[in-house]
Amino acid sequence: MSFLLSGTKPHYATFICVSVTNTRPHQLLITKVKKFSGSPTFTRRTQWTVEQLKQVNGINPNKDSPEFDLVFDNAVDQWVAGSSAEKCIFVQILYNACQTHLEGKSGSIRKSGKLGKLGRQKRGAHSEVGDGSTDSSPASGSRTLLARRKSYVPPKQTEFINCQSKLTGDACTMNLVIYRCKAFLNHMKKMMIANQIQSPGRCQLGQRATGSTEGNVVHRMNVALGERGDRLTRAEDKTLYVMHKAQQFADTAHKLALKYK
Repeated sequence: MSFLLSGTKPHYATFICVSVTNTRPHQLLITKVKKFSGSPTFTRRTQWTVEQLKQVNGINPNKDSPEFDLVFDNAVDQWVAGSSAEKCIFVQILYNACQTHLEGKSGSIRKSGKLGKLGRQKRGAHSEVGDGSTDSSPASGSRTLLARRKSYVPPKQTEFINCQSKLTGDACTMNLVIYRCKAFLNHMKKMMIANQIQSPGRCQLGQRATGSTEGNVVHRMNVALGERGDRLTRAEDKTLYVMHKAQQFADTAHKLALKYK
């Protein structure tokens, strides 16, 4: 996803990337890179691990907006996305990546703890069969494992504030598809406008008519996608309301059944 920093010059674009390493243990990285106009390569500027990301501020929890902030241990980055749809895609992917990474780290610690217990049980059984000369080995192993447990600091979860619930708690695949379609339409619209600006002398009457027709089609598709997203959001809200009412009705029926039993 392409993002432009506030106040930057138009001769280069700044991108923010989320990536996972191939080597174990896996690391979730957030990297800021530059791409100059006319150059196919990217230049890396800054890189952070997800443990350094303390907070993601969505700025406005009530409506889609392109602004958001990333708060790290030693820096605060203020961003303005190319569109609100691109920001929503990025925040939703970053939230899911943070949750998956945190669950993976917790699972690996639990797994190592279970393996340590299993190893102690096997060593204990072996010492019972032997002549008693290996009693110090289980004790030293248990002391080492206890020291590792005391030194272990659980990873802190990244805080997401001022973000819409459809990007974090109620995030679903349909929302991501809608935002990708919106971002694609915005990208096509910008490309059409840029082509018209670059060749103003060649715009004849037929080309103008074609350009206006394509612009109208893109606008109608954008409006239709926005309306579809609004309808899906309202449907989700109604579903949650009906589920809440059904739970209340079930509780009341249960109480009446107990009362008149």
